[in-house]
Amino acid sequence: MSTLERLQTLLVRDYPLERSALTPDAPLESLGIDSLGVMDLLFAIEEEFHVTVPSERVPLATLGDLVAYVDALVAGRADTLPAPRTPH
Repeated sequence: MSTLERLQTLLVRDYPLERSALTPDAPLESLGIDSLGVMDLLFAIEEEFHVTVPSERVPLATLGDLVAYVDALVAGRADTLPAPRTPH
């Protein structure tokens, strides 16, 4: 199962969201996930992916940004996190 699929499962479980809305370019805010929600989500990600999220804030605008962030954490490359994409 890919990181995106695992995050989709996590989001559908914890938020009133439809899986079809959870595309990589979906802005987190449009999914109803504000900054406090992102914090809660990061705690769930720590448990699901067995990683430690650094205390430094990382701008995560889209679900794709979150996927890239989690992939970097899992790979142990938190210091080389990709820059967030800008919306079109």
